[in-house]
Order: sequence, then structure tokens, then C-alpha cells
Amino acid sequence: MGMFDGILGGVFGAGATTLLNSFIEKQGGLQNVVSQFQKNGFGDTMKSWISQGQNLTITADQIHQALGSDTVKALAAKMGLPADKIAEMLAQHLPQAIDKVTPDGKLPS
Repeated sequence: MGMFDGILGGVFGAGATTLLNSFIEKQGGLQNVVSQFQKNGFGDTMKSWISQGQNLTITADQIHQALGSDTVKALAAKMGLPADKIAEMLAQHLPQAIDKVTPDGKLPS
């Protein structure tokens, strides 16, 4: 069971929840995802998702930049979907998913 199962299963459906859990697991946890976004220039975007304010949007191209194309391609191979589709799905669902698992504006420990 992944960190998003209980929180997001009913919100996003099984496919998106599986994608998000696979993504977080592949990255070694949510803190590593945050670090990768910060390292690649998307720290303010990630910070908006964690904070209690408005979530900044992100595009599929920015997902490729924030995570690296190799990461997106590896996740796509695991999910059996094209890399561009995975990037689109992450761009669509990741902001709200991070927001939902950080309701008090802090990363879960």
C-alpha cells in the first residue's frame, strides 16, 4: 500500500493513484521528490503544493525538466504508457496529490 492509496484513491481513481505511488516509490520517498524539484529549479512550485496557499501549475515539459527525462521514461515503461502521457498525468495530478498529503503545510514524516 502506497502513501497515496487511502488519501487519493477515491479522488483520482486507481490508475492515477498507482502512478503516483510508483513515482514516489521510484524516487525513494516524498522528501527526495521535493529535493529533486528544488535542485532543478522548481522549488517554488513544489513549495506552493506543500503550503496551505494556492497551488502553482506545472506543465508536462516542466515535469520532464524537474524530474529528468530518464525518470519519466522509466516510470512510463513501468506503467506501460508513453512518457509524454506520464508527464501529462503527473502535471495534472501531482500538485493536488502533494497538497492532499501535506494538509498542515508540512511533509509527512
